[in-house]
Amino acid sequence: MDKHQAIYKLYPNVVTIRGDIAYDKDNNEVAYDNDAVEAEIAKDAYKEQRQQAYAPLAEQLDMQYWDKVNGTNLWKEHIDAVKAAHRKGDES
Repeated sequence: MDKHQAIYKLYPNVVTIRGDIAYDKDNNEVAYDNDAVEAEIAKDAYKEQRQQAYAPLAEQLDMQYWDKVNGTNLWKEHIDAVKAAHRKGDES
């Protein structure tokens, strides 16, 4: 989530943003709490970090196939490692 998305989410009366200034439907400036916006962005940052860390789906399917053939747990270990590295609520 980027800053503009966070502002739109937290302030439903905002209809446009130019630069860092938010405006309502009547083109009036809408004041927003930048700390609240940054907290909203950080709250879901782990999701984007996980998406970057997960192997592509084709690789994951291949892992699952070979796990079944070989009786291994490579796919589960991969998923567990990504989830451990990027926990909900962590700001790492």
